[in-house]
Amino acid sequence: MTTTPAPHPQVPPKPTWDPRDPVRPLLRPTIRIRLTLLYGGMFLIAGILLLSIIYLFTAQALTDSTSQLPFKVLSGTIQPTTSWCRLPETFTGDQLNDAVTVCLRHQSDLALDDLLRRSLFALLGLSIIAFAFGYAMAGRVLSPLGRITRTARQVAGSDLSRRIELDGPDDELKELADTFDEMLDRLERAFSAQQRFVANASHELRTPLAINRTLLEVHLSDPGAPVELQQLGKTLLATNERSEQLVEGLLLLARSDNQIVERKPVDLAEVAERGVDQVHAEAGAKGLEIRSACEPAVVQGNGVLLERIALNLLQNAVRYNVPQGTEGGWVEVTTEAKDGQAVLVVSNTGPVVPAYEIDNLFEPFRRLRQERTGSDKGVGLGLSIARSVARAHGGRIIAEPREGGGLVMRVTLPI
Repeated sequence: MTTTPAPHPQVPPKPTWDPRDPVRPLLRPTIRIRLTLLYGGMFLIAGILLLSIIYLFTAQALTDSTSQLPFKVLSGTIQPTTSWCRLPETFTGDQLNDAVTVCLRHQSDLALDDLLRRSLFALLGLSIIAFAFGYAMAGRVLSPLGRITRTARQVAGSDLSRRIELDGPDDELKELADTFDEMLDRLERAFSAQQRFVANASHELRTPLAINRTLLEVHLSDPGAPVELQQLGKTLLATNERSEQLVEGLLLLARSDNQIVERKPVDLAEVAERGVDQVHAEAGAKGLEIRSACEPAVVQGNGVLLERIALNLLQNAVRYNVPQGTEGGWVEVTTEAKDGQAVLVVSNTGPVVPAYEIDNLFEPFRRLRQERTGSDKGVGLGLSIARSVARAHGGRIIAEPREGGGLVMRVTLPI
């Protein structure tokens, strides 16, 4: 029975316009042209509406002012119809004309005041409508950018299979979305190749080292082997163990650079206690005191990787420890939940560390005042792995020189 292969995801079409064409880009519906037409049309419509309303108000004001005169003529006498129109009881023609002119001018002022008041209310109403309509239209125009932003956030969470696949006119936003999709295709292929390389390297590097360790242990178990051969075997076994640690560190560093997809509740206090248990024997052999004050601090993440952070920090604190005075050396580890974050702090006595050398400690294969590893204290990847794991969990790790010597390593993770 044959199975039909799953179809590949369809790649969004590329822009159909040629950027080298001097005519086509001017004719295609660009964002500039669309916004120009949109806001120009909105301004034109608002102006027409405002003029129409003002015209209607003016016509109504003129109708009201001419429909009722401020006076009326009764049997050869003039009687005012309003309280603000005053006419003399006896008057000449010029006096009557002046009085009528004053009354009509006052009536015109009242009509203009009423027109201004109505126009201001109309302008206020149109402004509210214009802002609301502009807000809605701006959201519609910028909705593709929101879609691109949401996709970018999902990709930031290591979901490289997401694509924008923006539909619509062939404008700048669609060009940006298609370019972003092409970049995601290349990133997904690159990360897939990296994951395959890590898996293959894990197998290819671990197998010969495991075989070498087995052969050396078999030869060392032979009681009849010469002393020189046993000494050489122990040296080679230590070298092989160091190589295994280096390989494990490199593979873990490569894997921890990615975001953690599957997250589970992990208590940093439990992680720290497990790390203390693993370094307790080594600390006791060096005469170091381990102080622990761990409060519950639950985060979402990978328990194995978070345990690696605590273990690496504690191992560094033990191996690079220098007793101070008569008190002897000590290592202190604390955990707490503070301000929506889980905090793991490991401090220790040790050599004085200049502040300008702090950043170098997090570089692979770097130690204090040494360009490459040159001792048996580790392979020089502990802090690099701890920083990568912290970043993969959305947190950070900060190292600060401790007064009197030693370091204070502070790991902050979101809860």
